[in-house]
Amino acid sequence: MTIFGDTETTDGGTGRSSLTSGDRRGLALIRISIGLAQGLVLYLLWRSVGTGYGDDAIRAWPATVPTLFAPLLLVSAFLPVVLLAGVGRLRLRTLAIWTIVAGVSLALLAWHDVARQSLSTLNHPPFLSFPMLAFTAAALFIAHHLVVPADQVRRRFAPFPAYFDTAWKAGVQLALSIGFTGAFWLLLILGAALFNIIGLKFLENLLRQEWFAIPVTTVAFSIAVQLTDVRDALIRGVRSVALMLLSWLLLVITVLVAGFLAALPFTGLDGLWDTGSATALVLAAAAALIILINTAYQDGLADNLPPAVLRVAVRVAAVLLSPLMIIAVWGLTLRIGQHGLTPDRIIAAACTVVGFAYAVGYGFAALQPFWRRGDWMRPLEPTNIATAILSVAVILALFSPLADPARLSVADQTARLARGAVTPDKFDYRFLRFESGRAGEAALTRLAASTNADIATRAKAAQAADRYVIQSARGSDVRAEDIRIRAIPEGAALPASFIAQYPRLREILRDCREASVCEARMLDLDRDGSEDVLLAHRTTVSVFKLEPDGRWFVWAEYMPPVCDNESVDIREAFATGRFETAAPVFPDLIVNGIRLRHQEGTPECPAAPDPR
Repeated sequence: MTIFGDTETTDGGTGRSSLTSGDRRGLALIRISIGLAQGLVLYLLWRSVGTGYGDDAIRAWPATVPTLFAPLLLVSAFLPVVLLAGVGRLRLRTLAIWTIVAGVSLALLAWHDVARQSLSTLNHPPFLSFPMLAFTAAALFIAHHLVVPADQVRRRFAPFPAYFDTAWKAGVQLALSIGFTGAFWLLLILGAALFNIIGLKFLENLLRQEWFAIPVTTVAFSIAVQLTDVRDALIRGVRSVALMLLSWLLLVITVLVAGFLAALPFTGLDGLWDTGSATALVLAAAAALIILINTAYQDGLADNLPPAVLRVAVRVAAVLLSPLMIIAVWGLTLRIGQHGLTPDRIIAAACTVVGFAYAVGYGFAALQPFWRRGDWMRPLEPTNIATAILSVAVILALFSPLADPARLSVADQTARLARGAVTPDKFDYRFLRFESGRAGEAALTRLAASTNADIATRAKAAQAADRYVIQSARGSDVRAEDIRIRAIPEGAALPASFIAQYPRLREILRDCREASVCEARMLDLDRDGSEDVLLAHRTTVSVFKLEPDGRWFVWAEYMPPVCDNESVDIREAFATGRFETAAPVFPDLIVNGIRLRHQEGTPECPAAPDPR
């Protein structure tokens, strides 16, 4: 059999191949085997995850080693898809080399993603960040469809029609395969429901078993890939219809973007900047233009030349990319100048670099003479190939030590603090503590040892902060010195340790201000031998307990009912001592060693006074 493409015949340099019926049977067996092997590996990884979170987790190897588990997971999730798409299309040697390169790259990306995270974020598998997963999938798809056409034509770079044919066909196959797998599961669920009607629950119980559900899903996906691959004419027909429909949407987005740009001189950019997501919106519009331009251009062959109205729309849309990218750069520059680098802004900057490459190439193609019909938008082709390579390189840099967004952001933010671009009270210590991995924690340790007492105090408070304490948005104006709490009765004092933790608790105590002073009492509410802080605001009494590690946490909250759409103000009664404790109506239940607390229903409102 020649299922690895060693002696396949190709059509017109497009990489279209024909296989014998024996090849198809062998290819189907190989793909089903790949899907089954993937399912078994994923199931074993799932079994190692176990149950629970954080310190309470019960796991087995390799889930106990995040730097091993994450690479295994990423490789077993993505690499089989590469094999499914490569077998039958790549020569055996090329497939082997590409599989090794892709597998090693995936493992290293996953390892770095875990290694750069702080221990506090590695609470539960898969241990991988969503941006890394999404961008890695995109890079793998692009890289694979740079390799396949080049191998099929035995050249370093294939003709553009081969790239177009391979990539868009694969996109349709992927969408149909995912849809097939989803429909397969819907039918299984429907079948289980039918059996349940007659009292047979074996299928429902089977679907709940991971040893069955995971492998059957991967096998169904591999079968879908095989079915869509052997129906080549059908896939191309579906692709042609999809491209035709999408290409006419180019008219809509072109008119909208042109209208937006035309209105800017009259409205100004303030409204766009006020959204806080101007760069993301503009980049999304540019991405839509790029995709729809390609649906109209297709492979550039004369047979697929679009109607005149679409050719005009393609030229106009290609020109509109440049002003969009200028606005994106402008907005991104302003945000970075005002607030410094963050991981999101670095990723946006990387996307902007790729977008600018498209804008330059497409703009040059659009400005070619209109009368050169045979060369209509021809520079678009090398632009697509070059930007595909650039995209892969940028993604690899972003999610490797070369341009790690967290590391670059931490360096920039701490440099801004050092040169006075941001004051210590406005600096985002929480970003260093929880959102920038080990680089941020290391920087926070350095700040805690700063000779600037204000910076050191705030950094130490951030180090002691709980990740899950309620926090307001970045740049909050809540300051510890603005908190106003009055201890009662007269002459009482709050614990010094509680007062010292105002900076850490300032978001919880944000409503205790000069205009609305909170009342606090010391009371051993749970009778454990140590006094708790009962803090009353207008509508809430919060109970703070001192933990063994010296930190105060909210342990419970009491809230009165809302009567006639108005909350009862409880501070006066609390301050004058008109309150008492009462035993709960229902005791706690202990089930298998776990304490279950009774959840009270809605308390009754006080009776209205008799008008007589």
